[in-house]
This record gives sequence, structure tokens and C-alpha cells, in this order.
Amino acid sequence: MTLAAATLSTQNQMGFVEWQRATWQNYVDSRDSLAPDQYRLFFHQGYLLITEKCGEGINHATICDLFTAILYVWFSLHSDQVASSIGRCLLEKDTDTAGAPDLVLYLGDNYPRWQTGQPRRIDLSQWKAPDLVGEISDTTLASDLDEKKQLYAALGIPEYWVIDVRGSRVFAFLLQDGRYQITETSAALKGLPIELLENTIAKLETDSNISAAQWFNQQVIKLQG
Repeated sequence: MTLAAATLSTQNQMGFVEWQRATWQNYVDSRDSLAPDQYRLFFHQGYLLITEKCGEGINHATICDLFTAILYVWFSLHSDQVASSIGRCLLEKDTDTAGAPDLVLYLGDNYPRWQTGQPRRIDLSQWKAPDLVGEISDTTLASDLDEKKQLYAALGIPEYWVIDVRGSRVFAFLLQDGRYQITETSAALKGLPIELLENTIAKLETDSNISAAQWFNQQVIKLQG
């Protein structure tokens, strides 16, 4: 059994996220053998995590799509800012750190562009780090607040969101001196209160994610007024 298969087998049987001891070559072998549209890979400090996209569930998909819509709404109302959303793209740095966040946001014109013949991943030795990444945490909250937080700090990503599906909470962090510190206001979405994101998630108790995004749109217009 390959390391990739063993990692997936452990997760499926135990029902929780478990990082496996591995080398960078183990990661590369897994990356090159698994279908990128079916799996997400993470590697940091000698540990590998592989998760199945098809096992993410309705709640994860609902909130992931909601936050993609939130980004669209925000930048539609701030059209002077250039932004690119490329969630779940695999990010790699050097030969020691990799991850595929649910949300990946670049600000400005210097965002990755794929060209024919290039690998289907973002090499952070060639492109700058994203300005914001986020994880939708349904069954992965502990790992997203621990191992993945360390991983994204190592990648030098200025802002990191952890969206707690079950608790309707958003943990937002800004990178300061190599470590993430909690924040109540976004830097990438300048001036956005994190509380508004939580209130938008709360709308899902009675409304669809499209309706929640429309409500968010109304609240941002009020903030601007």
C-alpha cells in the first residue's frame, strides 16, 4: 500500500484528520499520482495530509460557495481594486511546504496565470504569496487552527481565515513577525469587520447561501454609506 493510500485509509476508518509522517519525495509521489480534481494535499515539517474533495459534504460546499460569493460582492463594490480568487489551487514553496486552501485571494495585477505546459500548481518561488487564504472547517477545525495555521505562516501568507461551519464562527489572523495574531478586521478586505462574516454565516439557518450573499451585499453598502 502506498503512503497516499494509507493516509486516506486512516482518515476514512478513523473519521478525523490525521497527518502522516512523510518526506518531500513522498509528497511529490502522492501529488503526481493522485487526481488533482479529487484530492487536496498538504505538507509541512515532515508531515503529509491528503483529503478527498468528494467527501467534503453539503455544509462545506454551501459555505465555501458563500465565501466565494462574498469575495465577489466585496470587490464588485470596490471596483478600484484588482483581485483574483483561485481557491483550492495547490501552493508550493521550496521543497518543504505545500497546501491547497479552500480560499485563495490575490490582490493586484501580480496574480498567477497558467500557461500551456506548466504544472497545475502555484510555485511560490515564481509568484508572490496570496494575500489571503481560508479554510472551511467542518470536520477539520483542530487541524486548521494548528498544523495548517503553521503551514500558511511558513508560506508567508499575510492573512488567514478559519471558517468554523458548526460554530458559525470566523477566526481571522494577520501575520506579524512570522506568527499569526487574531484580528477583528480584515486587512485584505480593508475595513471589513469579521463579525459581519459571522452574521452572514448565521443567515444560513433560515436562508440559502445566495440569499445570505445578497444580505451581505446590503450590509457592505450600509458600511460604505
